[in-house]
Amino acid sequence: MQDTIDGCGRGYSTQGAIKNLWTHLDKFALELDIITRQYSDLLTSTAAPPTSRTVFTPGEVETLWQHAGEPWVDTVLIFVYSGWRISELLALTPEDVDLQAGTMKGGTKTKAGKGRIVPIHSKIRPLVEARLAKAGPRLICYEGDHVPVSTYRLFWREIMKRLNMSHVPHECRHTFETRLDSAGGNRRCIDLLMGHVSKDTGNRVYNHKTLAELQATVELLTI
Repeated sequence: MQDTIDGCGRGYSTQGAIKNLWTHLDKFALELDIITRQYSDLLTSTAAPPTSRTVFTPGEVETLWQHAGEPWVDTVLIFVYSGWRISELLALTPEDVDLQAGTMKGGTKTKAGKGRIVPIHSKIRPLVEARLAKAGPRLICYEGDHVPVSTYRLFWREIMKRLNMSHVPHECRHTFETRLDSAGGNRRCIDLLMGHVSKDTGNRVYNHKTLAELQATVELLTI
């Protein structure tokens, strides 16, 4: 089993998948009394490299607010205060935004992430309202149409260069989660806002959170 991992010639992700497969097969064999010990417990694989994501500093967020009236800077702020993935934010339609309830609804990628509710932070509400006033097919549009991710990344690079910053869009999401955690936000609420499955079974199954609790958590972001 270890040889299949060591000799696969692939990176940590594939090695981890192979290790996981052996664990499942070993467990099944143990349940059928084919083996008496799970040797897959001894398997090792290359560890995932440490993340290189960097959060936006309070000073950088202040700079964004100072330039909020410039093209596309508002979208960076919406990212920072909502935690959407780039594809998720660009996919939001006006119908996904409920100003009366103060929420946005969307999400992709995972079961926990799809159709999730994210309250609109009070600081970015005017930015969201201004985008809605343009009456396009999406919340964020370019020349009256949706914005492809590849096109948005060009706008993003221009903003980062102009404001002397070095970030990728996903670091807005990382900033959102990190700042809420540092502010003492409820872990279950943060997981719901991020579209993550809680690692704690009790939290995942029994801990239901209200919209008011989610709104209170979002407002903990004071940068």
